[in-house]
Amino acid sequence: MDGEFLVGIMGVVALVGLIAVRVPIAYAMTAVGLAGIWMLSGPAILLSQMKSLAYGTFSNYDLSVVPLFILMGHLASRSNLSYGLFRAANAWLGHFRGGVAMAAIAACAGFGAVCGSSLATASTMGKVALPELRRYNYSSALATGTLAAGGTLGILIPPSIVLVVYSVIVEANIIQMFSAAMFPSLLAVLFFVATIWFYTLFVPNAGPKGSVVTRKELVSATLGAVPVILVFGIMLGGMYAGFYTATAAASIGVFLVLAYGFVTGLLTLEDIIEAILATAKNAGMIYLIVLGAELLEIFMSRGGVPQAAAQVMLESGLPPYFLLLLVLIALIVLGMFMDSLSIVLLTLPFFWPVISELNFGLTENETKMWFGILALIVVELGLITPPVGMNVFVINAMAKDVPMMETFKGAFPFFAVELLRVAIIVAFPALVLFFPAWIG
Repeated sequence: MDGEFLVGIMGVVALVGLIAVRVPIAYAMTAVGLAGIWMLSGPAILLSQMKSLAYGTFSNYDLSVVPLFILMGHLASRSNLSYGLFRAANAWLGHFRGGVAMAAIAACAGFGAVCGSSLATASTMGKVALPELRRYNYSSALATGTLAAGGTLGILIPPSIVLVVYSVIVEANIIQMFSAAMFPSLLAVLFFVATIWFYTLFVPNAGPKGSVVTRKELVSATLGAVPVILVFGIMLGGMYAGFYTATAAASIGVFLVLAYGFVTGLLTLEDIIEAILATAKNAGMIYLIVLGAELLEIFMSRGGVPQAAAQVMLESGLPPYFLLLLVLIALIVLGMFMDSLSIVLLTLPFFWPVISELNFGLTENETKMWFGILALIVVELGLITPPVGMNVFVINAMAKDVPMMETFKGAFPFFAVELLRVAIIVAFPALVLFFPAWIG
């Protein structure tokens, strides 16, 4: 074991220790990265790299899409688009057994399409749907578990901020990654709705039927979902058709949501200022995590840790799909303790070199799309699993009378079907790849 590798291992131990004592992941990665580069290359090299590293990282054109999608999500939250979505979904589904919960899932999917954040989707839709679920006497477990699980849709349904960052790290095409996420996202919505149907089939009192609306009310409610459909269609449709890039699409999305807010009078100058400030705060946090990950990756590469880990796994003689299973299990476990973006940035330098060398019968570009979707699905499971299920904490902050374990209990059936979705996508990569191939 040479000295550089030993320093790299010490860095991994130090990083785990800092995370264990609750040091924010951005600071932990930055501190370990700076210290490691200093020890391996000396202060002169470190200062020389720091002179250009931040600029070189943040000036990446693809990363400019991140603050735009964040801003679109904040503007959408303040424009009351979530209420229109839920009202439309509830008008169509609410009269079925478990229908209000199904409507919440559909609304979460729709809001995720203009938001890109799981926590924001859970928080926003929780405020809109939880009162209605309680009004119809849904069980506490089903009501809160549905909203916590529905929030996870925001991380995968395009536009997804985490998917953008993943694309930048592995040098994948963002538009192709968005198109690869389309069918798995639809599959998640269908599985979640089916889960609610089966849940209420065996426990009918958990999800009573809602009210039947008149045809006039149905039309009126459906019109409330049109703005989101238009924004989603124009933004992603233009990207898939090749009319504009992901960054241009995000700009168009911001403009459309802003125009809707102005026309309806739902968006005030104060709302816009608050959205811009919140965007700056969130984007700054993400960029700091990205910079910390860059520093950590430089340090680990010089220490030879990712290369050694990849060599050990590749020379283990284990089948490729078994190694993939180990990676996915590791991501699920990490998801119980960390947020999704941090996990992606922290683990990709270790896992991607292994996955890219394994033979799954796919091209490198196809492997990027397939593994990216699988990684995001299993990472999102951490949002609804103890001990740190962040979506569960968000929903429980709104439903303080519901024990947290009750929400985890309600989210468990969704966790189970997510594992089924992972198994299906592992077995049939074409479910991820056919749409990118179709749009060219």
